[in-house]
Amino acid sequence: MDAAEYKHVVLGLIFLKYVSDVFNKRERELATLVDDKSSEYFMPTPEAKRSVLADRDEYLAAGVFWIPEGHRWEDLRAAAKRPDIGSRIDMTMDAIERENPSLKGVLPKNFARRELTPVMLGGLIDTFSRDDLASEENQSLDVLGRVYEYFLGQFASSEGKGGGEFYTPRTVVQLLVEMLEPFNGRVYDPACGSAGMFVQADKFVKAHGGRRNDISVFGQEMNPTTWRLAKMNLALRGIDANLGPQWGDSFHQDLHPDLRADFVLANPPFNISTWGGERLRDDPRWKYGTPPAGNANFAWIQHMLHHLAPTGTMATVLANGSLSSQQSGEGDIRRALVENDLVECIVALPSQLFYTTQIPVCLWFLTKDKSSRTVRSERPQRDRHREVLFIDARGLGHMASRTTKEFTDDDVAQVASTYHRWRGEPNGTPYEDIPGFCASVTLDQIADHNHVLTPGRYVGAADVEDDGEPLDQKITRLTEEITYGFSQRAVLQERVLSALGSLGAKR
Repeated sequence: MDAAEYKHVVLGLIFLKYVSDVFNKRERELATLVDDKSSEYFMPTPEAKRSVLADRDEYLAAGVFWIPEGHRWEDLRAAAKRPDIGSRIDMTMDAIERENPSLKGVLPKNFARRELTPVMLGGLIDTFSRDDLASEENQSLDVLGRVYEYFLGQFASSEGKGGGEFYTPRTVVQLLVEMLEPFNGRVYDPACGSAGMFVQADKFVKAHGGRRNDISVFGQEMNPTTWRLAKMNLALRGIDANLGPQWGDSFHQDLHPDLRADFVLANPPFNISTWGGERLRDDPRWKYGTPPAGNANFAWIQHMLHHLAPTGTMATVLANGSLSSQQSGEGDIRRALVENDLVECIVALPSQLFYTTQIPVCLWFLTKDKSSRTVRSERPQRDRHREVLFIDARGLGHMASRTTKEFTDDDVAQVASTYHRWRGEPNGTPYEDIPGFCASVTLDQIADHNHVLTPGRYVGAADVEDDGEPLDQKITRLTEEITYGFSQRAVLQERVLSALGSLGAKR
């Protein structure tokens, strides 16, 4: 099967395994409590104990999906070798959706197809029943969440261009989150794909001592299949997110019209020309200029700004053309964004980071408030009015496969710490321009460059260490070395031709 189809089989079964394991964990907790005389749950009779274990509300109150009897993972595992296992999985998906309204219309229900043989499905069920995927040592069953995330990445890689529509590479998301630092508040992604931005933001909050409910998550996704993947991904992580009652196009069916987010994180589709812009010519979101109908880049930026709180910050991935294009009024919109002091930081990324395209892309960071203020007690920021930070990160990253590149943790830390130092956050060393890597630039300097925002124009070339050799001597030496190299090549060429000639004579 194609990866685009197979992923729903695999991810659907992982989700079933996860919700069943969480259900079983809660059931064991209740079983312990009803036997504990010091607990409010203590029940003296077997009948009373069974009634607590079968009380649907005791699971829902703990944020656990109710899995009806006969539709739990152990039931599927017992029937894994039966010829009707596909139909049984479909019935299980239906039953779980009926009992849990938040999952309505989310779970895949096409396991009874002829191409999915009982041997295939039974083998997958056995694989996901391994002991190391249900270990009590794996707090909050995080291992299954990591398996799900791993498969999302692998399927995106296998699908190529189509896969990139639902998956942003993990290290790119990590960089965005580490730079933006969404510690608390409302987080919004208008093109959320499989919800990787939200998962990484949640990890960031917990890694820095915060709690899951420190952030509120809002998202939207126009592809119904991808919307379902996102809902399952968030459910696996225990993240309560508002992705709207269904899928929808953020431009034409904004499901969060009144939202003003503290943080916007997004990787919208690059350079899309079929976004229906001709039907939105007078839209109030286009405060800085009407975006061209043939390219949605600046429509995305202005849609995100429209949903940004007065003190919020947004970060988005865009194609490099957005930095310099003068076509169809894009240069005018970019100039308006700069002149209104909304652009805070531009980061040039290396090529080959994405499954969808090999072209290099960039990160835009925008904010409506560059004033001196304190985000958290330990994170004051200096006044940054009429300044923009440019970072050229094209030299970072390493090849993770034959065709794709990814950042290391050190790469992420280097870029993020540069941004934080520039904003004035205290972290040891003050910000300094580094030739070839970063530069703090005034709006007047940007105007001198016709409001083109390509980082290479501003960061310059990296300093080259002086080796102490005088220039005239270096030129003489290099000339001699190159001349010698040419002569050696001629000698080698003559030898190769002679050898080939002798082989021909012998034949």
